[in-house]
Amino acid sequence: MKKEFEVVEKRVLYDGFFKLEGYRLKHTLFEGGWSRELYRELLERGHAAAVLLYDPKLDSVVLIEQFRIGALNAPNGPWLMEVVAGMVEPGEPVEELVKREAEEEAGCKVEELETICDYFVSPGGASEIISLFCGRVDASGAGGVYGLEHEGEDICALVVDFDEAMEWLKQGKIDSASPIIAMQWLALNREALRERWLRDR
Repeated sequence: MKKEFEVVEKRVLYDGFFKLEGYRLKHTLFEGGWSRELYRELLERGHAAAVLLYDPKLDSVVLIEQFRIGALNAPNGPWLMEVVAGMVEPGEPVEELVKREAEEEAGCKVEELETICDYFVSPGGASEIISLFCGRVDASGAGGVYGLEHEGEDICALVVDFDEAMEWLKQGKIDSASPIIAMQWLALNREALRERWLRDR
């Protein structure tokens, strides 16, 4: 099967902090032929990057907690336990972004980065892709309140033992995509990562 699509019309419906686009399109079908003309709305969110900060010596992660509008009606409230993240500017290397964000949001200097994956956040209606990393840090002096005032940030950085963080994951205390994916990746790769990072220090 040849996979093709055709955009019949594209319109910008809203252009503010986010951009919302409306599409009329059609695409080829798995059993042959073309779909009927479909209407879809796309939230043009851009590219983000995130990093799980990990100290192999302490066997601890640095997580951040902050208010999130998307979780306004969540049962446990809109303060989420997350990993450091930020939006990528055009032409900006994602590695530089996560290093800068680690200092701004958690007061940590990233010493080395390990790529985890790139993933679509919600491809049924949004364009956003996140580049996810694990970053080696010295968390011995980490913790506290961070964030840029002009961006309205109020971020609490916490140093959490790996086993406790995994318990938080099992209990649903960690309930957004990036930290879930990053913690599961760390659980699978932790022993080899610790051996390499402790040897390289």
